[in-house]
Amino acid sequence: MSVTPLRHRPLFVANSVQARVSLSVPLVVAQAECGFPSPADDYVEGALDFNELLIENAPATFVVKVAGDSMIGIGLFPGYIAVVNRARGAVDGSIVVALVDGEFTLKRFRRRGSRVWLHPENPAYPDIEILEGMAFEVWGVVTGIIRKL
Repeated sequence: MSVTPLRHRPLFVANSVQARVSLSVPLVVAQAECGFPSPADDYVEGALDFNELLIENAPATFVVKVAGDSMIGIGLFPGYIAVVNRARGAVDGSIVVALVDGEFTLKRFRRRGSRVWLHPENPAYPDIEILEGMAFEVWGVVTGIIRKL
């Protein structure tokens, strides 16, 4: 069985940030209806720190900018930022950032017995089966996604 080579580099590893900046914003407990506006000041519960929300293990966390369309089936579109935890182990079904024969990719990690493959969430792309002799390393598990409207 042959493995289709990766045709493009689907992600960009962002530079790591050395200093942690703590910035909190008000957390409103009321639901935001898409109809009639409601004054929210009466519903402020506290503060939400995005570092605490998105980062489980700061020393093991990095972000990547998603490129390509191989994961659009689960809502990962080009330009989104994926939060990746290197300390988490990949399990069947995890979304991972992996290095395959020297190229980065972001795919769903699949394992059945000793068979391992990376599954794109777009039927236009084939699975990438990890075969003996291939250079393969999971760099981390995606734990969150950030996107701007």
